[in-house]
Amino acid sequence: QTKAVALYLEAVHDARGFMSALRALATIKPVVVLKAGRDASTRGVVRTHSGALVVADAVYVAAMRRAGAVQVRLFTQLFTAVRYLSARNWPIGKRLGIISNGHGPALLAADQAAMQGIQLLQYSEASLAKLAELGVSGAGAEALNPLNLGIDAGPDDYANAIEALAADANSDALLALLTPAPGVDAEGIADRIAALARNIPKPLFACWLGDRSVNRLRPRLVAAGVPVYRTPEAAVDAFSTVATFYQNQLLLLQAPRPMSDLDSPDVEGARSIVEDVLAEGREVMTEIESKALLGAFNIGVTQTVLARSASEAVMLAEQIGFPVVMKIASHDVSRKSDYGGVALNVRNASEVRLQFTAIVASVRESLPEAKIEGVSLQPMVRGRSGRELYVGVFRNRLFGPVVAFGAGGTRVELLRDTTLEFPPLNDFLARSMIGRTRVAASLEAFRGTPAIDDEALVRVLVRVSEMICELPQLAEMDINPLICDENGAIAVDARIVLDPSPPPLQTGARYGHMAIMPYPAHMSREARMRDGRAYLIRPIQGEDADRLQRFTRGLSPQSRYFRFISALNELTPRMLIRYTQIDYDRELALVAVLPYEPALEGDAASITHDPGEGERLIGVARYLLNVDRDTCEFAVAIADEYQGQGVATTLMRALIEVARQRGLQRMDGYVLAGNTPMLRLMRSLGFSIARDPDDESMKIVSLMLQEPPPAELESAAP
Repeated sequence: QTKAVALYLEAVHDARGFMSALRALATIKPVVVLKAGRDASTRGVVRTHSGALVVADAVYVAAMRRAGAVQVRLFTQLFTAVRYLSARNWPIGKRLGIISNGHGPALLAADQAAMQGIQLLQYSEASLAKLAELGVSGAGAEALNPLNLGIDAGPDDYANAIEALAADANSDALLALLTPAPGVDAEGIADRIAALARNIPKPLFACWLGDRSVNRLRPRLVAAGVPVYRTPEAAVDAFSTVATFYQNQLLLLQAPRPMSDLDSPDVEGARSIVEDVLAEGREVMTEIESKALLGAFNIGVTQTVLARSASEAVMLAEQIGFPVVMKIASHDVSRKSDYGGVALNVRNASEVRLQFTAIVASVRESLPEAKIEGVSLQPMVRGRSGRELYVGVFRNRLFGPVVAFGAGGTRVELLRDTTLEFPPLNDFLARSMIGRTRVAASLEAFRGTPAIDDEALVRVLVRVSEMICELPQLAEMDINPLICDENGAIAVDARIVLDPSPPPLQTGARYGHMAIMPYPAHMSREARMRDGRAYLIRPIQGEDADRLQRFTRGLSPQSRYFRFISALNELTPRMLIRYTQIDYDRELALVAVLPYEPALEGDAASITHDPGEGERLIGVARYLLNVDRDTCEFAVAIADEYQGQGVATTLMRALIEVARQRGLQRMDGYVLAGNTPMLRLMRSLGFSIARDPDDESMKIVSLMLQEPPPAELESAAP
């Protein structure tokens, strides 16, 4: 009977377990979180901009967002949000149409919308024409937004306006405000809206101002599924919370792979760079080393060279070409500009000589203990259309590494226009990050300045995510500035801090240093049936929902009963979500898939690891961790026409192998006593079989995962 969950949170001790449980819960129930004890302070030594910008509360906000929950700031917001989310009539965007019979309340609602980042409805031509027919006057769309019907508006006026705006494709939800006044038919308007709410395609919110004159009317609207608020600000705030929840649910559905489909990076080369730095007993990489690491992951960087004397600097500048940028090279200087360690737009040899001396002298005076290696030189990136952006990485002590993005330059910590996201990233998550910042507006075309190459910026964010996935030692990183224009993106400066012994969030697991388990693409493998046909085994993903439904419908009644121990014919929408949108940290489902049309008649088609529209699912094996997180329960099902081809054996062996690698101790399952082929398969895989003491029709099968497996009886496998 639970419709939604309210969670009061003070602290988290097991970040990966918490994220795993919260993501699993948010998949099936709306979750609203109230976090107490918010702390904006930075702990420890700050060695990068990322260390200063990534505060604890911001990481919690990012965690709730990525888990598909919504975080509120006030206790009053907690139950308001839960009450509305339990109705499940959620807006799918943040475009709000406001209808009112008073100018003041409508403006208050519009002001609150602006503060919350809510976009007011931009009327379509059809809506403007409809409003004109209804006699709503105004000089174009701007004058009608918010829509003021006038103090004498009646039930028909409200109903007609709501219907017109609900039909507008540019609206995601509507807010109806009513100001009581002599002659206003508040009861008639409430009854009309209550009747209308059940038939319009958009969520409808209401704000009935006043007290005694409208108190008895609010329950009528609530009974019709229309949430009612006493102030315009509260109504807009509730809409913002619910709309944010929907957007966060889209983030929850993302299951990026650790490596994207972009050109493969030189991971081994990158690891070699990291190992060489750590072997020297250093944690802070030089700018040249940092850029080499970025280059290994195909992130564009400016050519950087090191000069140890003024004469060498002149020679290198002549080779690079003027103008150049000169920067102090020292492990001990994190903010070069703060100590006079940067010179921009140096145009000739004499300036290079002067700036070399000035930079070294300035840093020595400010930081006499700093060890100075020399001065680095690089070409001055030209172009008036270039935007200075910032991309960073910081490893939170609890939640592990996060990616940061925002406005860059020397004022990055002052502007604090930064958003966070947990790796791994894909294009959707990267674009969502960009859109949450204020600097996003400056990336579009404006007054002759062309828009940036947004694909290039997205690629940089995804590449940084790949670095985090493959380099657990990466503790902090600044790319600042990242210059983006219409031609691409290039890292002008970079600073990377390593940790030789990164604390894992989960011991022994691949990608155990991350709070969110990436899509485990490394588990994909090709296999063959006994008759030679090739198929692919891979982890399930959200896009498999339709395939899983077709697979379930295609099972014989007996196979469906053996799998689900019920007479269901298909999976419910909630079951589909539950079975395909999984958290790979707490469960795993491996699917066997075939191409819909083989390349050649009777030939074993080559299989790709990328799911395609034509794939057909022919088998599923899954396990789910028990509460102790040391044992798991499994289930397996194979399409009837592929039974007897060894698919079940291969799937189960793959599942058992993963469970062993995870360090699980035991795998259990429940099999109907009459399911002889399944019991024969279990024996062949080394499972023990016992009667269920609570149900004579069931058998309990168990396998101790960390014991040497017995000889496998291939001939007994179905």
